[in-house]
Amino acid sequence: MLRKLLPGICLLLYSQVLFAQNEHTYRVPKDSLVRQKLAQWQDRKFGLFMHWGTYSQWGVAESWTICPDDEVKRTGPYSDDYFTYKKAYENLQTTFNPINFNPEKWVRAAKAAGMNYVVFTTKHHDGFSMFDTKQTDYKITDPKTPFSKNIRSNVTKEIFNAFRNGNFMVGAYFSKPDWHNQNYWWPYYPPKDHNVNYSPQRYPERWQKFKDFTYNQIEELMTGYGKIDILWLDGGWVRPLDENDNDPQHYNQDLDMAKIAKMSRDHQPGLIMVDRTVTGEFENYTTPEQEVPDKPLPYPWETCMTIGKYWSYVPNDEFKPSLQLVQTLIKIVSRGGNLLLNIAPGPDGDWNPVAYRRLQDIADWIKINGEGIYGSEPVAPYSAGNIYFTKSKTTKSLYAFWLSEKETVNFPANITFPVNNIETIKKVSLLGSVQKLKWNYKNGLLSIQIPKELQKSTTLKYSSAFVLKY
Repeated sequence: MLRKLLPGICLLLYSQVLFAQNEHTYRVPKDSLVRQKLAQWQDRKFGLFMHWGTYSQWGVAESWTICPDDEVKRTGPYSDDYFTYKKAYENLQTTFNPINFNPEKWVRAAKAAGMNYVVFTTKHHDGFSMFDTKQTDYKITDPKTPFSKNIRSNVTKEIFNAFRNGNFMVGAYFSKPDWHNQNYWWPYYPPKDHNVNYSPQRYPERWQKFKDFTYNQIEELMTGYGKIDILWLDGGWVRPLDENDNDPQHYNQDLDMAKIAKMSRDHQPGLIMVDRTVTGEFENYTTPEQEVPDKPLPYPWETCMTIGKYWSYVPNDEFKPSLQLVQTLIKIVSRGGNLLLNIAPGPDGDWNPVAYRRLQDIADWIKINGEGIYGSEPVAPYSAGNIYFTKSKTTKSLYAFWLSEKETVNFPANITFPVNNIETIKKVSLLGSVQKLKWNYKNGLLSIQIPKELQKSTTLKYSSAFVLKY
């Protein structure tokens, strides 16, 4: 991910700056097919993200340990010497053999949990391709990789086919920088940070080779892997140089995104492009990372967030509790966004069992409360205390999600909250309960009396939704 380099407080400030920039520079796509697909994607609400590569064998951060930025920390037997470490890291290709790979298992768990689209890392910054590219032998299907002998070795194709068969929208994550490619990190110079290590202006022929390589890899994904709905481009520092930027240390890393977009949409009409953090016509939705905006944003957006602490597989990762995951989904949807939840496969090709348990908890909750999530839109006041609101797009129904402090929902005897712009309420009920509720609506405030049986319920978890029919 882009902000792996930044410490916590800088990450937050950086994200706030991005929000401020995007509010003024977001451009609605001109292509009607793209606008239609964006609307479909926004209704999906909940997606699955997966960071996976050879790095899972060491249980280290995806790609970043081979980057010579000051903030990067390396551990292990090769960590004292950068070049020895990088060589050992790249040699992980020769031992990568995720024999438990079974994408249909992931589809079943994700679908039950209410996920409706998937974004998979076809290539991260380290340059290792998780698809059968013809542009490099640094890939999962190369004979040097043990898993290449497996009938399902082209894992990107297998994942996309499996999820597409499960009626998911399919997204291809693709890293614009490539730290393995000699035309991005030229071996003539040592890499100095996460950027290209030479001046593309001084060596235009070399940079053109990298542009061609990138274009060709993306075209392979757009032509050989079935219907693709989203091209999710990471590495936002690879971009044209701002016309006001005269810093000689900054390089113009222009990939000709207009050419890439035209080619991609010629092959995949209506394709959503996410050139993340690069504001303008090729960032069709924005991607706040690991956080939830405190108000609705005036453009399509998606919070990308880890189920644990890390984007990639790390042994003994600390998984977020189900309570937090469910309530994060509610908060995001109440602000009009989508949640893209990252679950990282391990070196054996499967998820941590805890991930399956978390998805099952979400699935149990979605069965009861999903109608307030899907087909909904944000509605003022968006939240009041521990209550978050959504509104149905098709029926006169408003949903008030009461967020519990504990895993089991224990209501107080009375719950009161504001309701905006509704003159008359016809009925109030609670999803997951057949209990009739007594309530009073006056001067824009709804007061609900909670029966004793519901105050000590043992079946409702994490959050419960009151349905207001008007």
